[in-house]
Amino acid sequence: MSRGILARLRLSSLRLRLVVVFALVALTAAVAASGIAYWLNREAVLTRTQDGALNDFRQEMQNRVATLPLRPAQEDLRRTAEQMASGSADYQVLLLGERDEGKPIVGASDPDDFTLADVPVSLREAVDTRRPVTDANPYPYHLFWQRTERGGTPYLVGGTRIDGGGPAGYMFKSLAAEKADLNSLAWSLGIATALAVAGSVLLAQVAATTVLRPVHRLGEAARQLGEGKLDTRLRVTGEDELADLSRTFNGAAESLQKKVADMSAREESSRRFVADMSHELRTPLTALTAVTEVLEDEQDALDPMIAPAVALVVSETRRLNDLVENLMEVTRFDAGTARLVLDDVDIADQITACVDARAWLDAVELDAERGIVVPLDPRRLDVILANLIGNALKHGGSPVRVSVRTEDGELVIAVRDHGPGIPEEVLPHVFDRFYKASASRPRSDGSGLGLSIAMENALIHGGSITASNSVGEDGEVDGAVFVLRLPLDASGITSEVKTRSGRGEVEEA
Repeated sequence: MSRGILARLRLSSLRLRLVVVFALVALTAAVAASGIAYWLNREAVLTRTQDGALNDFRQEMQNRVATLPLRPAQEDLRRTAEQMASGSADYQVLLLGERDEGKPIVGASDPDDFTLADVPVSLREAVDTRRPVTDANPYPYHLFWQRTERGGTPYLVGGTRIDGGGPAGYMFKSLAAEKADLNSLAWSLGIATALAVAGSVLLAQVAATTVLRPVHRLGEAARQLGEGKLDTRLRVTGEDELADLSRTFNGAAESLQKKVADMSAREESSRRFVADMSHELRTPLTALTAVTEVLEDEQDALDPMIAPAVALVVSETRRLNDLVENLMEVTRFDAGTARLVLDDVDIADQITACVDARAWLDAVELDAERGIVVPLDPRRLDVILANLIGNALKHGGSPVRVSVRTEDGELVIAVRDHGPGIPEEVLPHVFDRFYKASASRPRSDGSGLGLSIAMENALIHGGSITASNSVGEDGEVDGAVFVLRLPLDASGITSEVKTRSGRGEVEEA
């Protein structure tokens, strides 16, 4: 159980802070209360013992020592000291008198336990000091006391002198019993403090669990919401701040679900419109293509004034046909109906066939070993290669070099040109649909979808395409480089492959 608590403390900084704060507050309060209680009890115990002993000693000095002659004998002092020490106050007595002028004598109740050396010099000086008698000070001598220690044991030493001349008396009382009582009290207060801190830690755990459980549920709900589970809601109980937070979360989740549903509906409508439009355009485009092919065959026999217009119609019809085909392909990706038909492909032969079919043999250099066979979709690989090589030939500079290698379980195909390269601000957007590098050139010979379609076809294979610039030895940009990476092992392609715009299903032939 303690191991689980420690694990939760390590894993949750908020829980740890709550426990630490509770423990510190409890420790501070317990230490303060224990310190005050100890100080009050210590003063009460010592004051009671001290007052009792000093009052008894003062009374004994008045009753016994005051009856002694002005210059008593040493035996008188000893006997009187023993009588004073035999009382219930349990202290030793030492009487200091004079046999003759300047000849002191000492009488002690127990010379082995209490001698004149045990009396502090400062106390003796205070006792021997005669003070002037006034209305505010009716007595020339007073009772003084001092706490001292001998051999690790605390003692109370008190002393006074008889008015009108006579012996000085000193008492010596052990405070060992009081010290033992105070030590027991200190241990009890220490144990109480430790128990208070331990109890505060347990209370902190309970409080943290009570507070953090709704927070944990809120975090889990937010995670599920981030994963796309827009129907996630929190159960609201109570009227406190956490309940308000749960209501706010539910309201935000409901609003987000509604907006996403509206956006999905609009997106679906847009996809359907594009698909329907592309499909409807195919029929007239088929007829237009047939007519333009006839016109192209008869172009040499046409009137020179009409020939340029015919050439423009042929070119634009082909461009429109390519655009419609690309739109159809894009809608298949968006709708999640794009499929892979896998076959064992010799990469070198595939690249050669792609280049030869488009009459690019003179402008493309191929660096690929024969015999690299990978299970891929030949049609989609041809689309990728045609778009990458065609883009390099159109926007880069000849010669375009295509190199093939394998590394770390991947097929790597690099297409490099020797043109001006790609501007840094354009690099993040080269695979975006209909992206134009310059707003002043809105029209181009392409559809603006080629690189986007190439990326979708790479993603559906479980691969990727990256674009960068090649830097020469002089530090200048020496063309653009597009790198296609595809997995060598087709078994790594799962039954559902995520693309940038949708989800494509994989079907093996």
